[in-house]
Amino acid sequence: MAYLVLEDGTLFRGRSFGRPPPCADELELEPDALSSAAGELVFNTGMAGYHEILTDQSYSGQIVVMTYPHIGNYGADPAWSEYVVAEEEAAETPPRNAAPPAGEKSRRSSGIKAAGLAVRSLYTGPVPRGRQSLDGFMKAHGITGITDVDTRALTLRIREQGNPIGLITAPRKGERLTGDEKERCLEYLRRFPRMEGRDLVTRLGTETRRVFGAGGSPHICVVDCGAKAGIIRELVDRGCRVTLVPNGIDASELVSMPADAVLFSNGPGDPAVLSHLIELARAVMPCRPTFGICLGHQIIGLALGGRTFKMKFGHHGVNNPVQNAENGKVIITSQNHGFAVQEENLPDDCRVWFRNVNDGTVEGLIHERLPVLAVQFHPEARPGPRDSGWIFQRFLEAVQGLPVVV
Repeated sequence: MAYLVLEDGTLFRGRSFGRPPPCADELELEPDALSSAAGELVFNTGMAGYHEILTDQSYSGQIVVMTYPHIGNYGADPAWSEYVVAEEEAAETPPRNAAPPAGEKSRRSSGIKAAGLAVRSLYTGPVPRGRQSLDGFMKAHGITGITDVDTRALTLRIREQGNPIGLITAPRKGERLTGDEKERCLEYLRRFPRMEGRDLVTRLGTETRRVFGAGGSPHICVVDCGAKAGIIRELVDRGCRVTLVPNGIDASELVSMPADAVLFSNGPGDPAVLSHLIELARAVMPCRPTFGICLGHQIIGLALGGRTFKMKFGHHGVNNPVQNAENGKVIITSQNHGFAVQEENLPDDCRVWFRNVNDGTVEGLIHERLPVLAVQFHPEARPGPRDSGWIFQRFLEAVQGLPVVV
């Protein structure tokens, strides 16, 4: 028996899977912001794609609640992982079947990134040959899940009250938490850091330069804030050479690199506290074509003088409609973000490219004078629809000095 404990004392009862959850007396009352089994709860509306979601570094520090009820029926496969899985010094795109190199222990380059997973019904039957069960996959990476949870009620609670901090735990004895166990869990959650003000990026991403598609052109420098492997694949598939660089790179080093353009990747946490990355964007935008995806979009918005804000429950799923503000066309996108750029604070020479159809929030930017563009959603769409893949081509046209055709 296991419980999902919310910071307001609400309990959701279920059964654990993956790594066994901690008992209350095992909790350190100075919690790590990236602790397993605890984090900010977000719901994802995708019917599939749980493997990609779990391995997406943008979910660091979050417990993911899947709104689709039956999860795990097609298993897990390393080919679907969204972390950049293998060091590639010689020119190849990240292979779809690669696992982390033998002995690889880096917290930056492998494993499940989400803090936990909550589902209504976990599939425990056979999976296709060569794949691993979801339960086994989570056990192998030391991540806790909980099933038999009323995810509909949990999702409604998040929609109405915002993203709570939660913890997956188990009673030491019997099937119910004692009063003391519940109080210790709540004390732990009171001390757990909230997403606002949290810099999670500097704990993620590559620690050394890594090259993919050597010999390709143009040469794109990707600042790794927690980049999805799909971004690199999309660029290499279009003939680019990609150099993935650490997010702690100096501005002078970034500007002096022999790259044709710079891309700021997706990543987790509060963009407003990433002063180093904001300064990097300010330094590079006047001298290189610049593109941002998700967190990268927010970094560019801040670098241009705008502001960001914490959304009530964010956008997490593969069916988010976005409207092109230039021509009125609507595309369906994959999204994962809890912060957004405020439109009213943007400078006059920066125009909104896309808006979210459901709530009107800013989903894309284009600069009037500089070759700078950014999108809040994921055009690499792993998992998700392929409607927005063309945006990579628009970026490469900007790199070639062509006007961005919307």
